[in-house]
Amino acid sequence: MTKYIHNRLMANDRILVVDDEETIREIVCSMLGGAHFQTRQAASGIEALSILESGDEFDLVLSDLMMAEMDGIALLEHAKERYPDMPIVMVTAVHDIQVALQALRNGAYDYLLKPFEREQLLATVRRALENRRLKRENDAYRTNLEALVAARTQQWKSALSNLEKSYDITLEALGDALDLKDAETEGHSRRVTAFTIAIARKMGLPKEEINVIARGAFLHDIGKMAIPDAILLKPGKLTDDEMAIMREHCYRGYKIISRIPFLAEAAEIVYSHQERYDGLGYPRGLKGDEIPLGARMFSIADTLDAMTTDRPYRPAQTFEAARKEIELWSGRQFDPQIVKVFLDMPDNIWQDLRRDINGQNPSGPGQPFPKA
Repeated sequence: MTKYIHNRLMANDRILVVDDEETIREIVCSMLGGAHFQTRQAASGIEALSILESGDEFDLVLSDLMMAEMDGIALLEHAKERYPDMPIVMVTAVHDIQVALQALRNGAYDYLLKPFEREQLLATVRRALENRRLKRENDAYRTNLEALVAARTQQWKSALSNLEKSYDITLEALGDALDLKDAETEGHSRRVTAFTIAIARKMGLPKEEINVIARGAFLHDIGKMAIPDAILLKPGKLTDDEMAIMREHCYRGYKIISRIPFLAEAAEIVYSHQERYDGLGYPRGLKGDEIPLGARMFSIADTLDAMTTDRPYRPAQTFEAARKEIELWSGRQFDPQIVKVFLDMPDNIWQDLRRDINGQNPSGPGQPFPKA
């Protein structure tokens, strides 16, 4: 096996021999040539750099340490900077051993002490070349591994994208089911989701968090599917008992979607969408930052849509009127910091979003689920 490795290394390996004494260069080249290595000579560090920069490729540099013009240390520094993968073996006398050790610290592969025997030279050269080969194989393996990881990552992203599409289909199906049951809410879920997304973007939230909030906003009333039609669709005022049952829709909605893994975070928004900043909301009486951020943004978007939409018992109000009402209830029903963000947003944003949502399918459900 060792003989096979040696033969493989000798086949095409080229070595640049650098020494300012011609006799030594000839002896070293003769030793290497006898082992079938290809060699080229350089009489100084400057000439060696010139040869390297000419484009002539070498697998190893064997350089004397003490030379005129440019010594081995300077050659090492320049060569390592430009050809970091090429091993360099330094040749030195015994009294220069400290300099040789410094060369190792600067990146030399090894050093040879003068005078050396042919077998010492060949053994050092073969070790250096084998080390270079192993490093190249390792680099190739790492490159292939990185390419494989990139390919698998792309496959994972594609699968995740397809999964998200299936999630959106699930959301649309849930939303459409509610629209079919309660015609009065038709389009409301999509509009309030679009409004909530706009506020979240203005607040600079990351896309992933906005998508979670959007799902919670879109499904906020899903619990009404569990409310009896006699109460949900009652045209007149609800009794106290009926109102208590209606208020259960927050918890019922939470129970419905919290069982779906990808909606677990959104379920908290569904559970909390009727809470108030001052703690007077329901079902848990949460206060301030106890209320999920998405639910605090949603409450503003929900009020905005409710006030600017025609209802059987009153016509739609203007966006300006809705802005004033929301500002009036800042710190009580609404988070004052989010109200400030909302008030900085021009009315045309809401008008455009309403127009876009209503224009997607004026005849009924089926519009795409709004996303960040």
